[in-house]
Amino acid sequence: MPKISRRLRELQAKVQDRPYQPLEALELLKETATAKFPESAEAHIRLGIDPKYTDQQLRTTVVLPKGTGQTVRVAVIARGEKVTEASNSGADIAGSEELIDDIQKGMMNFDLLIATPDMMPQVAKLGKLLGPRGLMPSPKGGTVTFDLAQAIAEFKAGKLEFRADRTGIVHVLFGKAAFPTQDLLVNLKALQETIDRNRPSGAKGRYWRSMYVCSTMGPAIQVDIPGLRDLKLGEAA
Repeated sequence: MPKISRRLRELQAKVQDRPYQPLEALELLKETATAKFPESAEAHIRLGIDPKYTDQQLRTTVVLPKGTGQTVRVAVIARGEKVTEASNSGADIAGSEELIDDIQKGMMNFDLLIATPDMMPQVAKLGKLLGPRGLMPSPKGGTVTFDLAQAIAEFKAGKLEFRADRTGIVHVLFGKAAFPTQDLLVNLKALQETIDRNRPSGAKGRYWRSMYVCSTMGPAIQVDIPGLRDLKLGEAA
């Protein structure tokens, strides 16, 4: 069993075993973000779904109003004039078959891959490379599209794709621990609303089971789910 550092033990002692109201939880998250690098703010949400059934799977995107705090390197696989459009719209890498070949050879200098629908038959051959890294383009994730300018702009500005893992838990970052508390609250509210809006049709009974937030190296802090769901965006802005 891994040894818990003194730093983490001291931080865990600050967190009570109870649900915190959203603002209180985020203030505590910031207080416990004491690592020597800029930590992200993470949410870990257990849902009442069983993703082994197709009608209980959750895979979608969220636009974080206050951004992610990260620089997203976007690669685009397209054809003809769409390659030029992607480059002019801010893509870090853009190409056609030659980019597919580069990726097959191990080039992974990007955080997000967008492809036009007509290129997906060729992109499919990259499944074994991209799938385990969560980089495979998908229509549900908004990464298979002809509207490259809008897609690139959205993902650069703070759009994230996320999915529930095989145990029904969503793991997603929603900003940086250094963000103002109110900004984190706005982003967390946007995430909650997105998860509610995309509730799988096969989800029965209690949908939300638990929500915890933490910084990258900090302790888990339980969030009061009714308190977050009842919060109005006007109150969070």
